[in-house]
Amino acid sequence: MKEKILTFDDVKLIYHTARGETVATEHLSFSVEEGEFVAIIGPSGCGKSTLLSLAAGLLSPSEGSVRCLGSIGYMLQRDELFLWRTIEKNIFLPLEIKKIGSEETRKRARELAIKYGLGDFLDSYPSQLSGGMRQRAALIRTLAAEPDVLLLDEPFSALDYQTRLNVTKDVSDIIRSEGKTALLITHDISEAISLADRVIVLTARPAHVAHTHILGFSETDPLRRRENQQFSGWFELLWKELNV
Repeated sequence: MKEKILTFDDVKLIYHTARGETVATEHLSFSVEEGEFVAIIGPSGCGKSTLLSLAAGLLSPSEGSVRCLGSIGYMLQRDELFLWRTIEKNIFLPLEIKKIGSEETRKRARELAIKYGLGDFLDSYPSQLSGGMRQRAALIRTLAAEPDVLLLDEPFSALDYQTRLNVTKDVSDIIRSEGKTALLITHDISEAISLADRVIVLTARPAHVAHTHILGFSETDPLRRRENQQFSGWFELLWKELNV
């Protein structure tokens, strides 16, 4: 049995504002196993992104606990590459921030970039790359510091549909090839089905887990999953659960 690397245990989060209190989550419990790819979907405004802030330690629960047994890498909705730095220097950024920029760690980051198709673009600037290539660079930057858990906050939402499909496959291939644990927040049901091993469905605010589904696809390729006969069945079920 694989180890649970990330655990939410009966989490309640209350936001305090000048207008009063807002309960964002209540009795929220789930876990993510090492090497698992989990997607979380829920109604608009239910606080999906709040879960990533809790997982990353940016927020503390009002009640309950969040435990992570490893280091965290956070991939945002936009690539957030620094325009004045080359792709290579963008990829080295987390190594500089964490003060682990040895020749060995820089070499590994460079090798990751080459392995996943960015070798010819290390001296280029973000403005010279397509949106898909920039997002791939953002993922390599996140992986450069060797996190144990990747938190993905709707990382494809800023891309056009065709680019989004291609980048989804790129990101999936890289994460699975590197054996990383991933927690994806998305509003896109198709995206969740095409990427995840397991999908967690949240209720409206205050959010808690309404349903959990192990998808059971034999393939991990997101594009092939969309062609699988099971895909439409999962879509219909998840759509109904989100719209009860």
